[in-house]
Amino acid sequence: MIGIDLVITQNAGLRKQDLERWILNEWVRPERNSGAFTFGEIDIARVKLLRQLSEEMDINEEALPVVLSLLDQIYDLRRHMLALGEAITDIAPEHFRHDLLAQLAKRAPRP
Repeated sequence: MIGIDLVITQNAGLRKQDLERWILNEWVRPERNSGAFTFGEIDIARVKLLRQLSEEMDINEEALPVVLSLLDQIYDLRRHMLALGEAITDIAPEHFRHDLLAQLAKRAPRP
């Protein structure tokens, strides 16, 4: 866990007012300890994502909530799919897993 000043130092070009606005908008959710923000790995990743979206992809602040919401849904779906895969691996017999993979391969969209 690191403080706001170190986050800014480690992310060249990041302005404190931008980070504070992202926190106020709850796009980044660091912990608050004794009145100071502390950032974990997930918070740092979110800051980098926000910078990439706004600076590199030129997504404006009005669109950011929609884009972030969609990305959060994708990441949540990914976590659920990974958990489902692990559960199938843990309880399903080998022949079932093999048949399931074959069926998924048949149904996969072609690029």
